[in-house]
Amino acid sequence: MVTLVHDNLEQTDAKMSARDVSVYYGSKKAIDEVSIDIPTDYVTAFIGPSGCGKSTFLRTMNRMNDTIASARVEGEIELDGQNIYNPKLDVVQLRARVGMVFQKPNPFPKSIYENIAYGPKIHGLADGKTELDEIVERSLTRAGLWNEVKDRLDDSGTALSGGQQQRLCIARAIAVDPEVILMDEPCSALDPIATAKIEELISELHGRYAIVIVTHSMQQAARVSQRTAFFHLGKIVEYGRTSDIFTNPKEQKTQDYITGRYG
Repeated sequence: MVTLVHDNLEQTDAKMSARDVSVYYGSKKAIDEVSIDIPTDYVTAFIGPSGCGKSTFLRTMNRMNDTIASARVEGEIELDGQNIYNPKLDVVQLRARVGMVFQKPNPFPKSIYENIAYGPKIHGLADGKTELDEIVERSLTRAGLWNEVKDRLDDSGTALSGGQQQRLCIARAIAVDPEVILMDEPCSALDPIATAKIEELISELHGRYAIVIVTHSMQQAARVSQRTAFFHLGKIVEYGRTSDIFTNPKEQKTQDYITGRYG
């Protein structure tokens, strides 16, 4: 595990660390030598204008860019000191350890129960139906959804409301006992009430998992995160305590973005 010390930040252990990471789509450079450490103890928010690279960088953290033929990643990203781009690494296992929640809720076209049970089954995390039932209940409870769906576990996950579907996707990510949860604008398709429930859930999960959230909403970043990285043109301009980034940024570019001079 890498020990991380940033200016004005207390020493903490990094769950994941990136060093000089660049991402190319063909000849276009989307991420330019980004280095950052992600601790377990805090929710880390990535903010910045559209097209600045924050979602692209998030996807490098569980190798989702592998699915894009033109994408190439340089530099190093480690999970507990292990290079996740090592050719011998099992990507399926990596994605169980580093779960992802997407912008648009994407439940499987299966029952609510099967949405949660699917991952633990394929990863061999449950010995029999009783243990699987416990994982399903525990995951839905942690995602704040159990009381709403416990009497209709056989209903399709796609029949739930948008906010419930997103919490189902978070429960699905939790079910395989990940260490890191990546969230790519998880509330952008949701109404304010559903958004508030997801934010509450993030606060409850904080400290149990290393959580990284990409958000276009600075207010959301201020509400849910303790660390914030500001991206601009594929680079991290500034990283630090969320309170410092929003009230006392060191960089003029950060100040200009926070105060709405561009975005």
